[in-house]
Amino acid sequence: MVIVLVIDRYDQLNNGTTMTAYRFAKMLEKRGHEVRVVAVGDPSVNPYAVQEFKSPVSPIAHSQGFLFAKPDKAVFKKAFAGADLVHFLLPLPFEKSAYKYLRQMDIPMSAAFHLQPENITFITHTDWCPALARGIYKFFNWYFYQYFTHIHCPSRFIADQLKINGYAAKTHVISNGVDDDFVPATERQKHQDGLFHILMIGRLSPEKRQKVLIDAIRHSKFADKIQLHLAGNGPCKKKLMEQGKGLKHQPTFGFYSKEELIQLIHACDLYVHASVIEIEAISCMEAFSCGLVPVICDSDRSATPQFAIDDRSLFKPDDSKDLAQKIDYWITHPMERERMSKEYASQGDRYRVEQSILEAEKMFQEVITEHAAAKARQ
Repeated sequence: MVIVLVIDRYDQLNNGTTMTAYRFAKMLEKRGHEVRVVAVGDPSVNPYAVQEFKSPVSPIAHSQGFLFAKPDKAVFKKAFAGADLVHFLLPLPFEKSAYKYLRQMDIPMSAAFHLQPENITFITHTDWCPALARGIYKFFNWYFYQYFTHIHCPSRFIADQLKINGYAAKTHVISNGVDDDFVPATERQKHQDGLFHILMIGRLSPEKRQKVLIDAIRHSKFADKIQLHLAGNGPCKKKLMEQGKGLKHQPTFGFYSKEELIQLIHACDLYVHASVIEIEAISCMEAFSCGLVPVICDSDRSATPQFAIDDRSLFKPDDSKDLAQKIDYWITHPMERERMSKEYASQGDRYRVEQSILEAEKMFQEVITEHAAAKARQ
């Protein structure tokens, strides 16, 4: 198939949606499909690249590792010509413009739901108003998703949210998937400094709640023996660095390549995912696929609790003392941590990206078949 992906940003792997799109495209190509990506980029590298659209909110978007794409009808025409299907990854103005152009070409199309409305309310500091998030769900549907009969949802959690908020399309629950390189280390690679190393991966932004993790370490009985690693970048970095100065061992901060990240995961003893907002949390999946036992925020606005094998890997949202107790449990039960490491690594094998691609292909074929049937009835 000739598959076109439409997304604002693709050239920088600095946010979850972009990383997912990149991995998705590469795996589709590996399966023999021709993949064209319409996104901001360098035309000498990507023949379907467009320019960035600058707006008053661009600085905020940049702080989150994102930018907005500028519609270009010439690029749309070139990218969509001869396509079997066009797949949209976001419900933003760029994608809406591409949809309007595509509608004239009578080509099958599908969409994915990767932008959780709560991410927007946290960025704009309006998370205190749940009704606003519900309003954004409904706005996305009115503005964009109502035009699609099939929507890819990375988790059952987000598919349920769409149904609750009145989306009529058929939802396909397909994990974004974990890369095959994220597996347990063949040889022991732990730090040899006598400290207990805890890792959290994710954008350094308010909803990710790294601040709760830092506070939990301060409450831990073993605070003097814990080294925290925060992998990611984002607008809260300076505040988190300042907060981390209160710990005996100040947290490390870094943005890592895939190879470097895998090495860091293998060197750590425990993974914590403190975020209260997640559509799926690939970073958590990557960590436990490598054998790191996770401790996950049990938020009803997140899909990530689904990965906890039992309550020992869950803590109450925004409760740093409860998180500290869970951390202390795993520190004092190394044999149980070793046993559960194997169980979590085995669970990770159920979310491999190859299986996700096979399921996505089925969805694409269903969309194409449905489109052909509709034309035949005309």
